[in-house]
Amino acid sequence: MRSAYPLFPLGSSLVETVWIIVIAAVALVLLALLATRLLTGRGTSVSEGAGRAEGLGGSSVALEEREPDLGDALTDVLDGSPVESTDTSTGTSADVLDESTVDESTVEQLEEALAEERLVEEPLVKPSFFDRLGKARTALSGYLGGLVGLGQVDDEAWEDLEEALIRADVGVGVTMKLIADVQGKAKEAGVDDGAAILDLLKGEMRAELAGKDRSLVIDEGETNVWLFVGVNGVGKTTTIGKLGRRLADEGNSVLMAAGDTFRAAAAEQLTMWAERSGAEIVRGNEGGDPSSVIFDGIQAAKARDCNIVLADTAGRLQNKSNLMDELSKVRRVAAKDPGHVSEVLLVIDATTGQNGMTQAKVFAEAVEVTGVVLTKLDGSAKGGIVFAIESELGLPVKLVGLGEGLGDLVDFDPDAFIDALFA
Repeated sequence: MRSAYPLFPLGSSLVETVWIIVIAAVALVLLALLATRLLTGRGTSVSEGAGRAEGLGGSSVALEEREPDLGDALTDVLDGSPVESTDTSTGTSADVLDESTVDESTVEQLEEALAEERLVEEPLVKPSFFDRLGKARTALSGYLGGLVGLGQVDDEAWEDLEEALIRADVGVGVTMKLIADVQGKAKEAGVDDGAAILDLLKGEMRAELAGKDRSLVIDEGETNVWLFVGVNGVGKTTTIGKLGRRLADEGNSVLMAAGDTFRAAAAEQLTMWAERSGAEIVRGNEGGDPSSVIFDGIQAAKARDCNIVLADTAGRLQNKSNLMDELSKVRRVAAKDPGHVSEVLLVIDATTGQNGMTQAKVFAEAVEVTGVVLTKLDGSAKGGIVFAIESELGLPVKLVGLGEGLGDLVDFDPDAFIDALFA
């Protein structure tokens, strides 16, 4: 019988059996090698994945891809990076915006969208004097509280009242006048109890602040210039920024002039406020001539149909004489056609107390101050500086700062102010 396997012509059944065994063995070896390869590859992937997970958090965690949102896309485009979008149906990624598809107009639109998002502000909410003058009220009531329950105000009580007013920074001259007026009214009315004396004091304080023109002047058809003067740190730039927002909301076209060229980052700070309030901005080089910057600002305001220029000024030079000379020059330059100086506002920090009076006197000698902005009144326990400024300098307090918010710079209301102090 002829064998079916030509390599083994003998056709022995033994040979056939051996051949089958060899083939089976080879197949088993091949299967074993394939299985080993598969298991080795899987083990490597698991080890690498576990290693990455341990590197991130110290334990194996499931890492999920985050779908990019609009903010990521905008940021990537502005940074010049391609934006990838993952196809959730196929799991593949594709470049949606690359260098070939992002033109300048697209970038500008995205920049404007981001700017608008950053500059969204809460509606301006006017604060109340009562809510914000807690410190001043607490301090004053601590001195005057004992007076209310007195059946008769004796000499010692009058001395305590005098001391309380002086401690509140009302000023010695104003305090003596108030005490004399109250004593006169009390004698005429025939009253001497503590509650009645305090009522008379409130009335005299109201009278002391009455009759002042606290309006902010905007002359029609003019390029109005409002100069802001004061030492560094009192809040001139912040005041300009808050006032710019308010004026813009009232329908005015505002330009800000960064005339404080001597303070580092002053121009940058004012530029930020201009962007927030939608105002124009003119700035010069650091260390440059402040008068030139303000003059350029006035010219730009005329060309751009802006009816108000809010001009920042320097608050520190090498010495007082240099500063006052510079401010006098700024005032003269700002008044040149087409400029029309309608306000010169002296900014004073209320927390400085009587030191603010010293500043006010120096600035009033150099420029024709039309009014005072009293900042940080909410943080002061000595609100009496208002009386000292108005009585001794004859300057009306036109604006006061009652907080850090955009709407916290408000018109000064004497009645609300006094009511808040004695509430």
